[in-house]
Amino acid sequence: MLEPLRKKKRRVEHCDYVNEDKENLEASVSAMSSRTENFKQKLEEFKTRQAFLPSENEGLINHKLPKELLLRIFSYLDIVTLCRCAQVSPSWNNLALDGSNWQRVDLFLFQTVVEGGVVENLSKRCGGFLKQLSLKGCENVEDKTLRVFSQNCRNLDRLNLYNCKKITDQTLISLGKNCPQLHYLDTSSCTQITDQGLKHLGEGCPLLSHLDISWCDRITDRGIRHLTNGCPKLKHLLVKGVTRLTDNSLENIAKNCPCLLLLNLHKCGNITDEGIQKLTEGCKNLESLNLSECLNLQDESLQSLSLHCHKLKTLEVALCSNLTDTGFISLAKSCPDLERMDLEECVQVSDKTLRYLSIHCIKLTELTLSHCELITDEGIQDLGSGSCASEHLEVLELDNCPLITDNSLEHLVGCQNLSRLELYDCQLITRAGINKLKATFPDLEVHAYFAPNSPAPSINNNNRSGRRKYCRCCILL
Repeated sequence: MLEPLRKKKRRVEHCDYVNEDKENLEASVSAMSSRTENFKQKLEEFKTRQAFLPSENEGLINHKLPKELLLRIFSYLDIVTLCRCAQVSPSWNNLALDGSNWQRVDLFLFQTVVEGGVVENLSKRCGGFLKQLSLKGCENVEDKTLRVFSQNCRNLDRLNLYNCKKITDQTLISLGKNCPQLHYLDTSSCTQITDQGLKHLGEGCPLLSHLDISWCDRITDRGIRHLTNGCPKLKHLLVKGVTRLTDNSLENIAKNCPCLLLLNLHKCGNITDEGIQKLTEGCKNLESLNLSECLNLQDESLQSLSLHCHKLKTLEVALCSNLTDTGFISLAKSCPDLERMDLEECVQVSDKTLRYLSIHCIKLTELTLSHCELITDEGIQDLGSGSCASEHLEVLELDNCPLITDNSLEHLVGCQNLSRLELYDCQLITRAGINKLKATFPDLEVHAYFAPNSPAPSINNNNRSGRRKYCRCCILL
């Protein structure tokens, strides 16, 4: 009889446990329900607050502005900044490396590290967007790289290859084949270029208006003939140091390039007056001409310029020692727009030239008279009293003019715009004279040498000219 009682007792205890668990469960559910309601309430409050705040994405510039405007902003950044922006986020990477941002690329600052692969990858990225590229000084760039580049960037209109020593005619062949829009090309100091390269350039780039082939000394008259036959729109041609050129080149330029504005023939020593005459007859719009170190030229060249090139603004004839006052007087009368003249070591020039320049060339801003040893205070007085002095003259170079004295400095007080004055080796100029001029023009930049504690000029058997002895241990003012 005891066994059934034990079972009954266990059932009663079990019921008690169940009731207790049920009560605990109900309490837990009730507490959970309360917490849920509390959470819901706080969530609603949070949503209400968030409704009045901008979202996280809405605060970012790339979510605020349309892509077109962002690309426009990125287009004003330089290469380094674009590369940094590309590391900010995936979206900025796409924006920074978009081809439209790479229309103008200048790699001059990276010239020592730029390899061919960099330029090739750049051309693939930019494609038809790229219009202007400067590889100035990038000596590691070769023909293969520029062949790939020209194939990918056919809309190129401006290319600077200055001092890219490894390129040859093959580069010009590639440009002539692939870049018909090319307007500007600088291959100066690319010494492997020959007439063959100019032939292909002339055949494929008819819009070329600016070409610099200075120091490409393998080029001859034949190359210039090919070039000018195919590029009638040439306005700027620089052939400095292309020593094989003769008057035949000038004849072809005159015949085919009537729009020419600038010609640099510095160190083209085979040029004569006959060539200059032909040039001026065909290129009457010339504004800038450099004939420095064309040692065969005489006054006939200046007279040809005065007859035909009345728009001339810049003339450089340094070391043309056969030119005289006669030629310069004729030029001054006929070319009133002259702004810059370099007459360094035109040793036959005297005060007469300065007198006519002061009367007729009132726009003159820069005048170089270095080593013009016949110039005196009288010529500087004429120059200083002319209209150009008071209104325009900014730079005057009188170094190694042994006859000018402090009186010349007094004649320059009317040059209100004078910013630089060169007086190296002018032994009759004194420190006191310069200080007096500087007191009037405190911002004037004066370059002069003086020997420390130099004595006053004296005349004796060892110094017949009476000039101050010059010492290279000097003070720069």
